[in-house]
Amino acid sequence: MKKNETIQQTKVNNLDEETLFVVSQTFKALGDPTRLRILHLLHQKESSVNEIANTLDLRQSTVSHQLSFLKNLRLVKNRRAGTTIFYSHDDGHVIQILEQMIAHARH
Repeated sequence: MKKNETIQQTKVNNLDEETLFVVSQTFKALGDPTRLRILHLLHQKESSVNEIANTLDLRQSTVSHQLSFLKNLRLVKNRRAGTTIFYSHDDGHVIQILEQMIAHARH
């Protein structure tokens, strides 16, 4: 086996449990149409729960639940302005994957 192949094989074998968990949970997040719609919207603009619910025609409780899931994975972040909390995407890498998959699906 060549040196480069050995290094590559070592990198493949060195996926720790935490990395595997985060990657699988991220793909799980991207596997849900509602979460995809929310992430796509938040890529376009920062929005409150009410704005997301109105724009995507979803119940506020659904949006809140999905945002909680996405926030736990650090895919979205929030900021408070008075009594309103605004959400935006928090991972450019995941947004790149999302946009590439949208382009692929439309191709």
